[in-house]
Amino acid sequence: MTRESLRLTRRWVVKIGSALITADGKGLDRDSLRHWVDQIADLIAAGNEVVVVSSGAVAEGMKRMGWTRRPSSLNGLQAAAAIGQMGLVQAWESCFQRRGLHTAQVLLTHDDLSNRKRYLNARSTLRALVGLGVVPVVNENDAVANEELRLGDNDTLAALVANLIEADLLVLLTDQQGLYDADPRSNPDASLVAQAQAGDRSLDLMAGGGGQLGQGGMQTKVRAARLAARSGAATVIAYGRSEGVLQRLKQGEELGTLLTSSQQPEAARKRWLAGQLQAKGRLVLDAGAVRVLRESGRSLLAVGVRDVLGNFLRGEMVVCVDEDGREFARGLVNYSASEARQIKGRPSGEIEQILGYVGEEELVHRDNLVLM
Repeated sequence: MTRESLRLTRRWVVKIGSALITADGKGLDRDSLRHWVDQIADLIAAGNEVVVVSSGAVAEGMKRMGWTRRPSSLNGLQAAAAIGQMGLVQAWESCFQRRGLHTAQVLLTHDDLSNRKRYLNARSTLRALVGLGVVPVVNENDAVANEELRLGDNDTLAALVANLIEADLLVLLTDQQGLYDADPRSNPDASLVAQAQAGDRSLDLMAGGGGQLGQGGMQTKVRAARLAARSGAATVIAYGRSEGVLQRLKQGEELGTLLTSSQQPEAARKRWLAGQLQAKGRLVLDAGAVRVLRESGRSLLAVGVRDVLGNFLRGEMVVCVDEDGREFARGLVNYSASEARQIKGRPSGEIEQILGYVGEEELVHRDNLVLM
């Protein structure tokens, strides 16, 4: 993917952060909202499909209630989100109606994306909406999501939506010019990174923290770009207040930071597995098992497992780590934690003797395993 090839992209996910949507917490910035809507409407008129991921519900709720500090309690955040979501949806709807476009509110939680059936239902709904020329406005369902079900930030949500609909491009509009090689707030010599591979691990050292209003920062945007790259999507991190930013990106202008995918799009099931954020346990693998999984793409056998951490059931998500604790894969396990502890380090041929039965020869089958 190059800047010039952005002209050929058709299906976009555009995420707009809280600081932009609410003018740094002053309330919904309707003038800017109309500006973005006009650009999106022009993209759609030119044949693009666009899904909007909108932050701002909590910030708008805070403004309506006169709060100056983001609530620290979960129920306070839920209340702010519920209050603010009303104004947020009304604002998007009225702005798109000016351009003769219908919108649809889509609220998601981690549970909607971790349950395979609900994931596929969400995928079908979003595809049907864009097929009808309707603009889906997606947000996390903060009003009901508890800590275990929360995605945590809309950068991650936007990347999961990009995977869900197999988008060509993920655009993360923010109040920064893009990703810098150092924190520009403390280093005047910091330079903007114009383009890089999403999988480049040096980007983690460049990314900083988030602001008061939002949950994310450059760290979450880099992680989101990596997640989007699994479906072959490129990501642009750009300053949302730039005049005509979306049209200029479409024309191939060098704005912000372009993070490209270095891999072929993964199968839908693999993308779904990679998007699971909540693992129930950890499998610590020896060096040989790590090498086999990385280089040969084979299944994980119990003989390569040194330790089993956590409490999980058969079919639940587990993270695979090396002996230094670095995560490199995750997958759906074929045995419970108690069973896995009994068979760890043992050949597959001994499973029946140890457990009294054999379900699968593999602890995690390669079809249910994805490298990170």
